[in-house]
Amino acid sequence: MVGILVHGDNHFIVRGPLPDRVTALALVRHWSVINIGATTPPPLDRWQIVSKEFRENLEWAVVVPADGDTSPAVAKLLDDMSTRGIAIHDSRFEPW
Repeated sequence: MVGILVHGDNHFIVRGPLPDRVTALALVRHWSVINIGATTPPPLDRWQIVSKEFRENLEWAVVVPADGDTSPAVAKLLDDMSTRGIAIHDSRFEPW
């Protein structure tokens, strides 16, 4: 599965299953700070960032609020995904 994890003005295209709220927050924390030579913690190794994917292949979306606003391009992508019937999960709300 491939999805998008949105964190404010940043986003990650991710290969892996739809993460739950706690995991989505952990992934954002792990990927938002660059640690050269760091390895992915075992609980998070089911997910990997991919650099290129067709938008039609995105199967899930999770939004993790941040200080910055979502970019217009990512907001449009989320809107397109919603139109295709894909639920946009917001980590502020439980459960999803």
